[in-house]
Amino acid sequence: MNQHQSLVVARGMTDDRDRLISADEPLAELQEACGGRISGTLAIPELLDLVRECRECGLRIARPFSALDGEEVISGFARIHPLETVEGDASEAIGGCEILIENWLSVPYLEASGRQMTQWLDAADRAAAEICAHLDAKQMLQTLSSYSEDAKALAQAIEQSPGKMWSEYIALEGVAHEQPLHWRLLDGAKARVPGSPRNWRVRMLPIGPSANDLQGFELLLIALEPLSLAEPVHDTAAETETETEHSRLIGSALTPVLRQPIARIVANAETIRARLAGPLRDEYSEYAANIAAAGQHLAGMLDDLADLEVVEAPGFTTSKDRVDVRDIAKRAAGILGVRASAREISVSVEGADEPLYAIAEFRRVLQILINLIGNAIAYSPVASHVTVTAWENANDTISLSVIDQGPGVTPEQSSKIFEKFERLGRDSDGGNDNGSGLGLYISRKLALAMGGDLEVLQPVRDDDLVGAEFKLTLPKSSGQ
Repeated sequence: MNQHQSLVVARGMTDDRDRLISADEPLAELQEACGGRISGTLAIPELLDLVRECRECGLRIARPFSALDGEEVISGFARIHPLETVEGDASEAIGGCEILIENWLSVPYLEASGRQMTQWLDAADRAAAEICAHLDAKQMLQTLSSYSEDAKALAQAIEQSPGKMWSEYIALEGVAHEQPLHWRLLDGAKARVPGSPRNWRVRMLPIGPSANDLQGFELLLIALEPLSLAEPVHDTAAETETETEHSRLIGSALTPVLRQPIARIVANAETIRARLAGPLRDEYSEYAANIAAAGQHLAGMLDDLADLEVVEAPGFTTSKDRVDVRDIAKRAAGILGVRASAREISVSVEGADEPLYAIAEFRRVLQILINLIGNAIAYSPVASHVTVTAWENANDTISLSVIDQGPGVTPEQSSKIFEKFERLGRDSDGGNDNGSGLGLYISRKLALAMGGDLEVLQPVRDDDLVGAEFKLTLPKSSGQ
């Protein structure tokens, strides 16, 4: 394409299956550069999202877009219109959309890399911002949203005296000039938020078609340190109670709300990764795989937070059933078989051949063993072995141990490994060290609730292949 610095209008048409059935030359060339073809699924991911939204909602959409054709970055303003069915007219796309692209511009990829980096940094700041607001073109505050505990005083000040310039609610550091200043002079400034002990950074992101036609601003306030590091020391009992209330809020209110959209994100990302929606460049497929992995990680964290709420609830108890711990160990190993095979790790369940019965809750024992064996797989080197052993003790208890061949656990690490949010126990060789830090904490809580215990042992054998050993102990069942 040779459309540098020129104004080109490109038109296209899709059908009810989001296939591009006709297109002007620039759009057709971009479709082919992205791995698609005419009469094939629209292969330009940025336009495909807009077309699907237009078709599903039945509404006109007008938004800027950009896409990479391999050598150049294409940008423009896309107008997507839903098309009505016209019976008897074969030229009409039934249930499809009309695509109209204005201000078509293409620049070499290297020239656009700086702009892309800016967009990535803006996206990262949006994700990290704990306080977000919308300003009008004169920097007057319109709306505010925050999930930070130390932003309550700011919210109250705005509620009591709304409609002021945003800088009247916070204290800017190193800015002595009278407001309003040009937004570029404020972007990146440091600030203090009333009622917050932390330092904050200001981001001002303009909203509008161009720098000369601004319609407002997106205001982001990003904390420069975690809240836990900035807060003064409080009464330990009060902090524990508050922390428990927060976990209950997450488990009861946020977890059900977040689970469905995260599942949808994972499903859509997997669809894109597998190219089920049509041809796709390799780099986009890799991006989708990363998105799916991140979504699955978030889903796992939600499960941990929900379990945290359960085990910390007053009066939490477990069922007292007669369960075969050896059978449960085999089930846990089978569930994790695919994960182990992916790293060429073998998992064996050893010990007595006959059943070993304990008084416990089946699904809670299974949950503990899945956590222990999953950690062992993650921390063991490739092509190693994980051993699960079950045996009966003389003091009317049943024990199960999980031993890996990883780096092991030092005495210093073992003293903290069952603490809440502890993620520094060991370095994962399998790239699975980004958990919530709640798995072992919850597992030990469950073991104690069932009248047993979970502990980490220091190997006594002089064996380089012996890494960490975790032992679960449960009350023995004396019945039949």
